[in-house]
Amino acid sequence: MIKNKKDEKDKIILNVEDLNVILGNERIIENLSFKVKKGEFLTIIGPNGSGKTTLLRALFGILPYEGKVEWRKNVKISYLPQRLSKKDFSYVPISIKEFFKFKNVLDEDILNMLNSVGLENSNNLLDMNPDELSGGQFQRMLVAWSLIDNPDVLLFDEPTTGIDIGGEKTIYELLYKFWKDRNLTILLITHDLNIVFAYSTNCLCLHKEKKCYGPPKEILTPERLQEIYGTKIKFYKHTH
Repeated sequence: MIKNKKDEKDKIILNVEDLNVILGNERIIENLSFKVKKGEFLTIIGPNGSGKTTLLRALFGILPYEGKVEWRKNVKISYLPQRLSKKDFSYVPISIKEFFKFKNVLDEDILNMLNSVGLENSNNLLDMNPDELSGGQFQRMLVAWSLIDNPDVLLFDEPTTGIDIGGEKTIYELLYKFWKDRNLTILLITHDLNIVFAYSTNCLCLHKEKKCYGPPKEILTPERLQEIYGTKIKFYKHTH
């Protein structure tokens, strides 16, 4: 029995206890506790303003907080913020190659990574500004950038913002593929409940006192979703 408890503890890659985040005079996150095991695909949902992005930024150490955020020792985390867009790059004279070089990687590794996310003829892309890519290509490039230095954990804040529905499905499928192939731990903010049911091992819902955590098929009942979002939610479960 003691061995089993130790095995369970060894699987924990993130332990959050009584997390509180205050911005200005507003308490955005209050008394939040949860654990994430290595290899989980955790989706984070909730209405706008519920603290989803604030949570990821606190977990990454960008925002001050009260309580405990305890990552496994020596864990490598890659964080892709929501607001990183093509337009941001249009103001900066930087090539895709130079963008990747911030992570001190070899040219060969950049090409291999771009190819692995489906950006064919990637050698021709290296001298382009990221703003010159299509929406889908841009998101694939960001996924490649996030994975190039072999992180243990990926924090993604709505990685499909600004691309069409067909492109969204492709990007989520790409993330899911790398999650399985590399035994990654992923924490993903999304508004797409179909993605939650299709891919996540656990789900964290944020909405004031109505917080919940667990396998989506167990906790995301129609009644619970109506409590969280304040309206009836329609979704279609699909398999991957």
